[in-house]
Amino acid sequence: MTALGQTGSVAVPTKSGNRAWRKLKANRSALVGLCIILFFALLALAAPLLPIPDPLATSWTAIRKAPSAAHWMGTDDIGRDILSRMIWGAQASLMAGIFSVAISIVIGVPFGLIAGYFGGWVDQVISRITEAFLALPFLIMAIALAAFLGPSLTNAMIAIGLSAMPVFVRLTRGQVLAVKTEDYVEGARSIGLGHLDIMLRYILPNITAPIIVQATLTVATAIIAEASLSFLGLGQQPPAPSWGSMLNVAKNFLDQAPWMAMWPGVAIFLVVIGFNLLGDGLRDALDPRES
Repeated sequence: MTALGQTGSVAVPTKSGNRAWRKLKANRSALVGLCIILFFALLALAAPLLPIPDPLATSWTAIRKAPSAAHWMGTDDIGRDILSRMIWGAQASLMAGIFSVAISIVIGVPFGLIAGYFGGWVDQVISRITEAFLALPFLIMAIALAAFLGPSLTNAMIAIGLSAMPVFVRLTRGQVLAVKTEDYVEGARSIGLGHLDIMLRYILPNITAPIIVQATLTVATAIIAEASLSFLGLGQQPPAPSWGSMLNVAKNFLDQAPWMAMWPGVAIFLVVIGFNLLGDGLRDALDPRES
């Protein structure tokens, strides 16, 4: 927790940051999750540089070929290399997860900050709207918004971000309610600082830890949501590769070519596990009550 200095500024808790990093490094499962995420992220970033076939190139002589030296993960229903499509599809899945959560944070955190800090009718209005959104299942809401906006990866990210936004509003509001009565916040008020300065300089820095943890866990949910929307034809549009759209095609060939469904399914599983493991590790590392 930061403290109010004599000049009215926040002292940066470098020792607590170092302690959190040491705890994270000591958590093997969190490191495994981080390694999984970095592996897929590096693959996605290096896709244009890797010596792999064009993910859109078809070959009528290599339709639904089993994994081999020529095609390490086999080919799909029109002869496209699955390994290439998996690597390029990682871009869509990771980008959808990260950018949709960024949308949720950019919209949700300010509303939660305002609701928790000011209280009263402002809190009542924001809280009631948030509860109305939370009453709808996350995936159903994302599907409805994506269908309304139109099928595309960009619209899918917006739909997922808006659907996950109420979680960040509620989390931020709860954290602000717990922090705004602390002595350093009262001290900031006593020296005449305005509401905006107090919120941005004293409250927000002290509630970032739970927001970071929630964001990490929500990325995993967003990746599953993007795969679901692409599976339904509301996300990444063919022929652009996406793990969800690859599963949509593969469902018609489970008996003849099971590898078409296996690889994107395994990739989604690993990335989601990676973000969940990292999120659990961050929760323990950033918890000030843990020694």
